[in-house]
Amino acid sequence: MKFTLSWLKDHLDTEASLDVISETLTRIGLEVEGLEDKAAALRPYVIARVISAEPHPNADRLRVCQVDAGDAAPVQVVCGAPNARTGMRSVFAPPGTYVPGKALTLSVGTIRGVESRGMLCSAAELGLGEDHDGIFDLPDDAPVGTPYAVWAGLDDPVIEINLTPNRSDCASIHGIARDLAATGIGTLKREPLPPVRGEGPCPVPVTLRFDASDQGLCPLFALRLVRGVTNGPSPEWMQKRLRAIGLRPINALVDITNYLTFDRGRPLHVFDAAKVAGGLTVRRAEDGESLVALDGKTYRLDADAVVIADDNGVESLGGIMGGEASGCDAGTTDVLIESALWDPRSIARTGRRLGIITDARYRFERGVDPAFALPGLDLATRLVVDLCGGTPTQVSLAGEVPDLSRVIDFPWTEVRRLAGIELSRVEMKVTLESLGFHISGSGDRVKVLPPSWRPDVEGKADLVEEIVRIAGLDRIEPKPLPRIETVATEPMLTVLQRRGRLAKRALASRGMLEAVTYSFIPQADAVLFGGGKADLALANPIASDLSDMRPSLVPGLLRAAQRNADRGFPDVALFEVGQCFASDAPEGQSLRATGLRRGTARHGGAGRHWSGAAEPVDAFEAKADALALLTALGVPTGGLQIVAGGPDWLHPGRSGTLQFGPKTVIGHFGALHPRLLKAMDLKGTLVAFEIVLDALPLPRHRPTKAKPALVLPDLQAIARDFAFVVPRDVAAADILKAVQGAERKLITGVEVFDLYEGPGVPEGAKSVAVAVRLQPSERTLTDVEIEAVSARIVAEVSKKTGATLRA
Repeated sequence: MKFTLSWLKDHLDTEASLDVISETLTRIGLEVEGLEDKAAALRPYVIARVISAEPHPNADRLRVCQVDAGDAAPVQVVCGAPNARTGMRSVFAPPGTYVPGKALTLSVGTIRGVESRGMLCSAAELGLGEDHDGIFDLPDDAPVGTPYAVWAGLDDPVIEINLTPNRSDCASIHGIARDLAATGIGTLKREPLPPVRGEGPCPVPVTLRFDASDQGLCPLFALRLVRGVTNGPSPEWMQKRLRAIGLRPINALVDITNYLTFDRGRPLHVFDAAKVAGGLTVRRAEDGESLVALDGKTYRLDADAVVIADDNGVESLGGIMGGEASGCDAGTTDVLIESALWDPRSIARTGRRLGIITDARYRFERGVDPAFALPGLDLATRLVVDLCGGTPTQVSLAGEVPDLSRVIDFPWTEVRRLAGIELSRVEMKVTLESLGFHISGSGDRVKVLPPSWRPDVEGKADLVEEIVRIAGLDRIEPKPLPRIETVATEPMLTVLQRRGRLAKRALASRGMLEAVTYSFIPQADAVLFGGGKADLALANPIASDLSDMRPSLVPGLLRAAQRNADRGFPDVALFEVGQCFASDAPEGQSLRATGLRRGTARHGGAGRHWSGAAEPVDAFEAKADALALLTALGVPTGGLQIVAGGPDWLHPGRSGTLQFGPKTVIGHFGALHPRLLKAMDLKGTLVAFEIVLDALPLPRHRPTKAKPALVLPDLQAIARDFAFVVPRDVAAADILKAVQGAERKLITGVEVFDLYEGPGVPEGAKSVAVAVRLQPSERTLTDVEIEAVSARIVAEVSKKTGATLRA
């Protein structure tokens, strides 16, 4: 938001300096982002008269000038400008002056043997234009010795402030002046705005065509015709102010609407009445309609946009930008002035979708003063009549000004409670009233009615903020925090938080890279992983293909792995720890740790190697990751069951489910189902695991005891191999479990080392070879004892699985 100091003083009667005003603006929350004071930068430059301009004795294109700059004695200047002549008035810079156009500081110099004590300047050298062919040629009545910036009217600093989205009231210079007046550095000028009495009704009718549910899209639309205007250039004072804030003057009618947008925060629009066919209708746009706007671009509209239309079609995009067809130009003689109220959310949605950024949209989407809609129309009418002439009609009105008043029950002690500052009731009351709040009551609690231009004030805390920001945050007394004498011994992190951190470290130590993916995924992906329910669909997604909350971390990792493969990194191992969603209720959320491997990204290494062909990842790699994670988390795996199969997104024959009994499923692992890979357009070998950290059993709290010393057995361990022939559908885990149960004291290790099907093994059967480690602790085992243990192993496996010892 930009404005000039003189423009501000149209609304604020103050003697405060520019520095005081800037400091006060920042202090009350209207942060000054920029300050341009050309008068300060151009202070050394003064108006001077050229007493004489003689040819340089040693240069044909130079002149030696005697210059009167208002001092006692003339100054000699060597000048190369072709228009330098005796008697002219120009701009003079003495030695020591910084020249912005040349980025140098002047000094006394000698040019071709003649001393020069300063410079006669061009517009380009002062940074005020592109003309560098000649020096300034000022009128003969320009006062010699006067600072040029003051004479040229450049002594009006431009202030730029940064507005937070809630301060729509300060998107006007009048609103900024009101805030400054509340601080006591000036008085707000409250000029009366009497209504304009028009002659006869407005001949152009206005219709609001909305369904009952859409009435809020345009609560009020006011229109007035002014006949017989002369639309020429706007006056110089108005053009100067518009240029100062970066606007290009167009013509008087358009400049008036731009001026009032900044002056009063009231955007308006003007139609050339001769170009409007029939009445105006405010409605939703119809699909397929388009508008050639004032910026010359064509915009395709849909039913979300609110438009102003006549019998010819759409003439304006309500609250955002007018149309080119009905715009005012030099030939306009009858003008329609529109002042309306628009729904901020509708304006914001339409502006974002179409990519249109205008000063009107900026204000309407933040909320304008509804009570100023009609006074703003009268003020615009008065300016049009004063600057362009003409005769106004009465106002054609559709809708009404909405009543948005709200009364806040406010205890004065709330300021001390929330802000820790002691202020008198008188000061607090004066602050609120100077900001436009109405106060009724005289006790400890009062009723406060916010003004119509403050839609952001909704409760007691907002009133405290208003009082404190005007009083000054520097008045809050700093107090040290109370000293904590003892350090809390309770753990700061929950079990789930600790497990989340441990899971990241454990998976990273296995050579996997952490990925952080969106919590929302395409609906098609969500359905593939058991999600896609209506209660998990986003009402306002950040992108059309990120519409549903994720039921699993796997789809995000799959997409990430494929993106890496598409860019030349096919062998990747990724993991993520994050939230998943089964419903929109709190209990429907779960924290999961998920890992995914692609290509040859095995735990032992990835890629090609001279020693042999790289093996692709398989389900056992995912299983190893899952079991390693559980071990790192301190979860006891003695009672863990691994059941074949898993959810639909895993391969039915190459997957497993991890559980502590059928009711406590903690995760899955395996290869991805080919059907899923095809549906997601994924390629390559992919395996994954997912552990639900919430489902893991809680650690047992045991009394802290000293860890016993490590005792290593003195006796050598014994290894025995057994090959069992079992039906093909018998799981190897069942064999291992049976072996372990045969002799729990001596057997310290069991592992599968061979699997065989073929000649020598009956049809429908398989041979599973296991290595058993026996560790004596008291004495060396005899052959008889070893044979007895072996017999018990064979008997137990045969009993539990129906196995026979392979010959």
